[in-house]
Formats: sequence, C-alpha cells, structure tokens
Amino acid sequence: MSGNIELLNTTLAAAKAADRAALIAYLPAGFPTVEGGIEAVKAVIAGGADIVEVGLPHSDPVLDGPVIQTADDIALRGGVRIADVMRTVREAYEATGVPILVMTYWNPIDRYGVERFTAELAEAGGAGCILPDLPVQESALWREHAEKHGLATVFVVAPSSQDARLATITAAGSGFVYAASLMGVTGTRASVGAQAQNLVERTRATTDTPVCVGLGVSDAAQAAEVAGFADGVIVGSAFVKAMLDAPDEAAGLAAVRSLAGELAEGVRKR
Repeated sequence: MSGNIELLNTTLAAAKAADRAALIAYLPAGFPTVEGGIEAVKAVIAGGADIVEVGLPHSDPVLDGPVIQTADDIALRGGVRIADVMRTVREAYEATGVPILVMTYWNPIDRYGVERFTAELAEAGGAGCILPDLPVQESALWREHAEKHGLATVFVVAPSSQDARLATITAAGSGFVYAASLMGVTGTRASVGAQAQNLVERTRATTDTPVCVGLGVSDAAQAAEVAGFADGVIVGSAFVKAMLDAPDEAAGLAAVRSLAGELAEGVRKR
C-alpha cells in the first residue's frame, strides 16, 4: 500500500488556492491514553486542522519543551509503543481523510527498522514523517524507503541555517519544509518574531516546496501573523497544554477542538 504524500500535497495546494495558510496541529500518540490521543486528533480536525502531526513519544526529546515533554512522559509511562502510533495514524486517517504525519526522532526508527517503519506507516495511511534530528547527509536510506512507500520526508530548518545549507535540505525533502521560528525548544511564546519571516523568505529562495512555520504559535492572532508569510502554521504546545490543563478527558477534547477552531479562523485572517 502506498502512503498519502499526494494527499498532503493536494491539501497544502488547496489551502494556497483558497489564499490562506494550512493549519497543522501536533499531538503526541498515547496522550493522555492511546484511545484518548486518537480522539484528540479527531477533535483538532473537527475544529479545523487541515493536517495533523502525531508525535512518537521519546525519552530524550531534544527539540521539545517542558509541555510536550510532560505529555511524552505520560504516554511513555502508559506503555505507548510504535504500534500504538501506527494505530493512531490509521484510525485518525480512516475517520477523517486528513493527511496524518508522524513526527519522530531518528533513534526509534533506526531500532525498529527503516523498511518496517515506512511500510507500516504507509499501510496505516500515513502521509510522511517529520525528522528533526536526522542529518540530510545521513538520510539516503530513509528517503529511499519513504519514496518507495509514498511518504513525505519533512526536514527542519532553523534561523541559524546558512543559505547553502537550506538549499541542501530543501533539495532532499518533500511534502513541506518545517521552519523553526526561533532557536530553542517547542513552547508557546508571546511573540513569534521577525526571524521566522526571514527564514521563510530565505527558504523559499531555494525551493517551491511549501514552507510551514512551527515553534511558538499559540493563539489566533499569532496564527494570522504567521499565515501572512508562511504556507502553513504549525501548533503543538498550545494543544498539549489545553489537554494537560483540562480537568478531565472530555473537557480536554472540547478545549482542543475549540482552540483548533480559533486557530483555523486565524489562518484565514492573514
């Protein structure tokens, strides 16, 4: 079975044709439980998310701030496994028809087996992977199997990335480019900052692939600001915090659905 990279491409193209940015939501698998995590993904899609990144919880999440680390810890203590990540992708995709990617560090894939991981992700209906710590120069094996199975390979660029490095990264990636809005870890910020716009402009000079901005966006006003210069707005910590702060799972699902609705309005007010 082939993965859903084409669905991802057409979803981003449709947002662009509608003169808006895509809303991309991030939630970790297995949080607060495997079943609860699946319902949370469905909830953000119901609220208006165009694309979802399902996080593969990891014990050493170097890019993630304290909010996502807390959720990952809950998922790991709950016994989440890669099979549960695949189940989350499958059930969310089958229920919604929305492109679902997995965001993961490289070590779990390396231990699981690249061929096995890509084959199972494609079979589950996944659209691709975001790989924040896989160096492009070491990615040939992954990209070979991802391409074979119809999966996007999304790399992360940062404000520190030099122009030549940006060109190397964007030439190797597919689906979209994940532009980290600032140096540091994930988390909500009072301001997304001018660094993000500059990075998007420099990245776009190297590729026609959509450029989506993450790290720091937490409300509709920030989503609208980023949507003014990016092809997609990625929101993670704000959704996870809404789940963490809720008194129970039902309230958490209502909160993330509501937040997705506010952010979806924001990306339409670019």
